[in-house]
Amino acid sequence: MAHTKILLREDVDDLGARGEIVRVRAGYARNYLLPRKLAVEATTSNVKQIEQERAALLKKEAGERGAAEGQAEKMRALVLEFKRKSGEQGALYGSVTSMDIADALKEKGYEIDRHRLHLREPIKRLGDVSVPLRLHREVTVELQVKVVAEGEAIAGHMTPEQEAAVEKQSAETSEGESTDGEE
Repeated sequence: MAHTKILLREDVDDLGARGEIVRVRAGYARNYLLPRKLAVEATTSNVKQIEQERAALLKKEAGERGAAEGQAEKMRALVLEFKRKSGEQGALYGSVTSMDIADALKEKGYEIDRHRLHLREPIKRLGDVSVPLRLHREVTVELQVKVVAEGEAIAGHMTPEQEAAVEKQSAETSEGESTDGEE
C-alpha cells in the first residue's frame, strides 16, 4: 500500500495533534484528511508555513484549553436526569443515548457535539451513570447522568433518608392494623 506524509492542521483522534507530521495511507489522506482540511501535504514550504504559524497555534491552543477548562468547571456540578419507562428489575424499555444527553445539554445552554461523549453503549438500566465528555484533547469532564423510572416507580429511587421514613411509616401503619383487629 502507498503511504504519504502529511502535516496535521487540526487534532485528529488516534492519529496525532495539530502541527505533527504523520505517515498515513495515501487513500486516507486523499479521501478524508485533505478534503476536510484536517491536513496538508508535508512539503517543505508547508512545513515552513506551519512553523511560522506555530506561535499563533500555541496561543490559540491555550485559549481553547482555557475555555474548555472553564466550561468543565461549570459542568462538574451538572446532573442530567432522564425519566424512562422501565420493568420491575430496573431494565429500561428504551435507552438513553449520547444524542439524548447532547440534547439535554443543549437545553441547559451547552452546545456539545454528541461525538465528544464517550458512551460505550446506550444506558439501558435505571440508576446513576458517569459519562466522560471530552471538551478538549487534554480536558475531560465526567457528566453525572441519572436515569429514573416514570410515574410511581420513582419511589424506588429515593434518598436513603426518604426510604427509611417510608419504611417507618409503613411499619407503624401495619402495627396499628394488627392491634385494631385484636380488640
